[in-house]
Amino acid sequence: MLRREFIYIWYYFELQLYQIFWYWVLGMAIGSFVSVFAKDRIHKLFSGMQEKQWGLLGIIPACLLGIASPLCMYGTIPIAASFRRSGMREDWISAFMMASILLNPQLIIYSAALGIKALAVRIACCFFCGLAAGLLVFFFYRNKDFFNFDGFEAPGSRDKHPNLFIRYLLNFWRNLKATGLYFLLGILLSALFQRYASQRMMADIFGGNSAFGILMMATLGVPLYACGGGTIPILQEWLLNGMSLGSAAAFMITGPATKITNLGALKIAMGWKRFMLYIIFVMIFAFISGTLVNMCLRP
Repeated sequence: MLRREFIYIWYYFELQLYQIFWYWVLGMAIGSFVSVFAKDRIHKLFSGMQEKQWGLLGIIPACLLGIASPLCMYGTIPIAASFRRSGMREDWISAFMMASILLNPQLIIYSAALGIKALAVRIACCFFCGLAAGLLVFFFYRNKDFFNFDGFEAPGSRDKHPNLFIRYLLNFWRNLKATGLYFLLGILLSALFQRYASQRMMADIFGGNSAFGILMMATLGVPLYACGGGTIPILQEWLLNGMSLGSAAAFMITGPATKITNLGALKIAMGWKRFMLYIIFVMIFAFISGTLVNMCLRP
């Protein structure tokens, strides 16, 4: 009995691994390339925006550069702190940080495994979430400080090897170590789900245009999200089993936005009051986004 169950689970594991493995490898390859060869250029472009008289419109390129940045939140906050000390507007910084939390080049490639429509929804939701964050800071904290970056210093680069090829390989290896376990765990959970979960249950709870399904996935994104690569196999299986794209969009917003490592860094930079406002904003935006996605992409 146990042997038969193991064979079933291994079959689903191998099938899911075959479907998504190369997206994971390509995502790491591109993420490492951006980190080694383009990261400094991206941050210089953002820093150079201070010379532009773009006003509130500056949140648009700030969002785009945030999505392009390969840094995790613990790397983004010290960079943002250095931008703030040099006089950059806080609404631009908010847009940059929010977009950077939600998406990066590596995660974009991972998400392509979900299909073009799901990828487009993820990019659009992350971009508009960054815009919304920048607008809210502009209108409600225009004459007040939103962030407290005291004690944050710009991090030193870990990509220092004089040989560019070896530097790239070392960065790729760090990516592999950081995401490999979560990726395999995500594949395993997806295989277990395929074996034991009911497809009809997923369609009933998370399918269609149910506001309950969107709210539940927005909530589940808080405890379940650990690594972008690890959640892609699970999301792929959920979508195949009837989850609406709106529910998936809600999960893809609250997941990275409330990832435990991100929350720790944001709590330090915001303080309790603004940190709680951030959590409320993420939950509301995820619910509204999921609802709009289901309305616009109704089957």
